[in-house]
Amino acid sequence: MQSLISNIIQQVDQIVLGKDQQVRLSLACLFAEGHLLIEDLPGMGKTTLAHCLAKVLGLKFERVQFTSDLLPADILGVAIFEREQGVFKFHPGPVFTQVLLADEINRSSPKTQSALLEAMEEGQVTIEGKSRPLPKPFFVIATQNPLSQSGTFPLPESQLDRFLMRISLGYPSPASERMLFEGVDPRARIRQLTPIVTHEQLSAIQAAVHQVKASDSLLDYVQRLVAFTRSDTQFAYGLSPRGALALLRAAKAWALIHNREYLVPEDVQTVLPAVVGHRVRGRGHSQDSEPLVKHLRDSVNVLG
Repeated sequence: MQSLISNIIQQVDQIVLGKDQQVRLSLACLFAEGHLLIEDLPGMGKTTLAHCLAKVLGLKFERVQFTSDLLPADILGVAIFEREQGVFKFHPGPVFTQVLLADEINRSSPKTQSALLEAMEEGQVTIEGKSRPLPKPFFVIATQNPLSQSGTFPLPESQLDRFLMRISLGYPSPASERMLFEGVDPRARIRQLTPIVTHEQLSAIQAAVHQVKASDSLLDYVQRLVAFTRSDTQFAYGLSPRGALALLRAAKAWALIHNREYLVPEDVQTVLPAVVGHRVRGRGHSQDSEPLVKHLRDSVNVLG
C-alpha cells in the first residue's frame, strides 16, 4: 500500500510542481473521506491539482463554474416532463460524479452554495422528495478567491465546516516557475496521465485510515487542543465535536501517507492549520486565522 501511495504522490508532483506539501494534504483529505477547499488567487493551479488527482486515481471528474446566476438545479439536476411517456424523468446534474470541482464557489449566491450541503454531508441529494445516492467515493474540491476580490459571497460557517481541510497553493518557487517558462505545460501532461489506482485499492486505503491507532496520551493532546479553542479569550468560538473528529481523522490519514500505523503529535500539528484554520475565528475583525492557529499550537503542551 505504501508503494502505491508514494507512486500517487510522485505522479501528481510531476504535474503540480513544487507543491509536495499541498499535494500530500489533498490526498490526506481524500483518504480521510473529507472535502477540500482551496483558497487562492486565480491562476495558481487549483484546477490543475483537482483534475490531476482525479486522473491519477481513475475517478470520474466534473467541473462546475460557479457564477452569480448559477441555480441549485444546475448542480443537482432536474426532473423534466417527458410528454411522449407522460412521466417526469430525472436528468442528473454534475454532482453525480466522484470528483466534483466547484470552481470559484464563493462567486455564487448563498442559496446555490447551500445546494451542496446535503451532498457533502450525506453523500446523497434529495430532489422532489426523493433521495438519490451519489457515487462513491464522492470528493468535492471547491476553490474560492480571496474575499477582498469583487463579486464574492463569503461561505457561511455551516458550509465551511463541511470541508475537512482548507489549503492555499501560493506562488510557485522560482525553480518551478522556470520549468513552466521552459515549456512544461501542465494541461498537456494531464492528458497523458493514466490511472494507477483501482477503486478497490482506493477503498482499501480509505479503510486503512480508520485502523491507524491513537494512544491515550495522543487523544489527551487532541482534547487539550480542542478545549483551548473553547476557553482561550482570543477565540470567538471553539471547535465543535465535528471539528475535533475532523482533526483526528486528518491526522490519521497523514500518518498513513507517511507509512505509520500509529499517530504522533507531529501528525496533528501538521494538519492543524488546514483543519482548524477555517473553523475558528478571533475576537477581532481580522479574517486571518494563521496567527490564531499558531497561538493554539504554541500554547498547548504535547505532554500536558
